Amino acid sequence: MIQSVRGTKDILPDAISNWHLIEDVFRNISTLFGYEELRTPIFEKTEVFSRSIGETTDIVNKEMYTFTDRSGESLTLRPEMTAAIARSILQNSLLDAGTSLRIWYFGPLFRYERPQKGRFRQFYQYGAECIGSPNPESDAEVIFLAHQLFKSSGIGNYKLLINSLGSDENRLAYRNVLIKYFTSVKSKLSEDSLFRLENNPLRILDSKDEQDRYVIASAPQIIECLNPESKNHFDSVLSNLDASSIDYEISPRLVRGLDYYNHTVFEFQHSSLGAQDSFGGGGRYNGLFSQLGGKPTPAIGFALGVERMLLILENNQTEKQATNKTDVYIVTHTHAQSQFAQILANKLRGRNLKITTDLNRRSVKSQMREANRLGAKYTVIIGENEVLSGNYMIKNMSNGEQVECELDRIMEYEFNIF
Repeated sequence: MIQSVRGTKDILPDAISNWHLIEDVFRNISTLFGYEELRTPIFEKTEVFSRSIGETTDIVNKEMYTFTDRSGESLTLRPEMTAAIARSILQNSLLDAGTSLRIWYFGPLFRYERPQKGRFRQFYQYGAECIGSPNPESDAEVIFLAHQLFKSSGIGNYKLLINSLGSDENRLAYRNVLIKYFTSVKSKLSEDSLFRLENNPLRILDSKDEQDRYVIASAPQIIECLNPESKNHFDSVLSNLDASSIDYEISPRLVRGLDYYNHTVFEFQHSSLGAQDSFGGGGRYNGLFSQLGGKPTPAIGFALGVERMLLILENNQTEKQATNKTDVYIVTHTHAQSQFAQILANKLRGRNLKITTDLNRRSVKSQMREANRLGAKYTVIIGENEVLSGNYMIKNMSNGEQVECELDRIMEYEFNIF
């Protein structure tokens, strides 16, 4: 038997309702904040990601699914969405001068990494991007949006970590300070961190190696390299969060994993996920559009791992919620009534009722058992006598009450499905 590819997962019918629920939250809350949906292809030219994410990042070096198509062009299954969104905005001239563009997205992404609980090689993300404003109000707005998404999804007690990487000049100055520090303790660094020391020393701060973490604890903090303008921007972001009672924790060594970030960066964590407690994050990326051939454009955004969010909801759920898969189950005594049952079912569906009929010519007892399994609120029972008399039995499955109803009255019958 052929199995699914390692790191991928089928989303089965008994789980899909949770996906629908959270997708509705994404759509509704994004709309309330004035964000519009944008969908991009699942693969892009490889340079979209290599130029923007950074040649020395783990994503580009180790995790991208890259292939050469039949014309010899290098293509990559998207490992993240921000660069693809920026490419689309530039290509389609979506941003007018002096305006802000608010975009949200949802879809599958692909990274070749070690599969673990809640993390897959094909995974889904929701994200939002606020493009065109350099001001701290936009930094705060995307965090407000994320907060409202969590609240509406039923995710509480999350932790917001936040930091500032400052301007490109601040980041370069900090890079030099880190090189000096980590060079002095290079004998204690892991092999991966030694590579990063030569290519991208800020990424050492994101190392999960236990020995590296010990060395990182004494590393200089980027706050020491921020100029007054960058510090004022960060302080204003925090002030906006304070004014709206959004709790946060300043994390001086938070850098995120992508090279295009500057100024504000943040991450969302939840204790129910265990050691790998991050389920989303983002930051400002004022230089990304320039890297992709456009004009300098300020922007900030974030992304959330959907599987991770669903895992939080599952971990916090005290009992499994029953799913109502059908409102009315039409029971037939023999298959002779099946055509009539189908006609009635189609009419009732016109009232936006979820209707199920038997397709396997089972006994009445088996059909009633199936109606219970599907959580049907009502059954309509059709037998030979019912067809001859024109009166049909409607049974309320929750209290057992039964009423006779003429065919014409069934279409007017008040099925209490709520």
